[in-house]
Amino acid sequence: MSSLDGKIALVTGASAGIGLAVAQRLVDEGAFVYLTGRRTTELEKAHAAIGHDVRAVRGDIADLADLDRLYDTIRAEKGRLDIVVANAGTIDLADGADVTPEHFDTLFGTNARGTYFTVQKALSLMTNGGAIVLMSSGMNVKGFPSYGVYAATKAAIRSFGRTWAAELIDRGIRVNVLSPGVIDTPILGKQFATEAELAEGTDGFTSIIPMGRLGRSDEIASGVYYLVSDQSSYTTGFDLVVDGGIVEI
Repeated sequence: MSSLDGKIALVTGASAGIGLAVAQRLVDEGAFVYLTGRRTTELEKAHAAIGHDVRAVRGDIADLADLDRLYDTIRAEKGRLDIVVANAGTIDLADGADVTPEHFDTLFGTNARGTYFTVQKALSLMTNGGAIVLMSSGMNVKGFPSYGVYAATKAAIRSFGRTWAAELIDRGIRVNVLSPGVIDTPILGKQFATEAELAEGTDGFTSIIPMGRLGRSDEIASGVYYLVSDQSSYTTGFDLVVDGGIVEI
């Protein structure tokens, strides 16, 4: 018997990268998983890659109507949620002097507002004793040029995690945060205009990571599994940093 047998889970931003790896791990551990993401083609590929015990519902967490439709679907089909992994997010870089209102609003609208309402709207479906994981970033405590607004959205998510943990403790719902470092995923490439810039950027990141390499999506999925399983039954309000040592060393 797998440790998540019979559990109903939601993973947002599950079309690729970390979200897809998390969804696959939860299915492997026995859960039925709802996937959501903005890009229909990629979401369908993710659904096909996992292949069983999974349901894909296209949606954008920045669109509250999409969130309502997602939760209406889960309510009609399963009637409850035991696990929510609020992974969806976006990244865009700009030096402080170049930040526009649109840049600011897009990042906060998806990463902070979208994550907040992903959790809030899930609560009526959440079983007492369930588990929630919010995806933040090691950037939430670091100061890297051009990451200012992005890092602030991830710090907001870290703060939400503490508050939700306190507010939901009487229901036995554990809320934790996972903060990845630099992970080798498709979104990493979107931070650079060319392959040459990507190679240079990857070398730059690797040089500041004490473990000397980028992280893998499956390593983040292992952290999420720990936080949603009974292995962390006495853990709530925690920020699990999985970053090869950047933050703590």
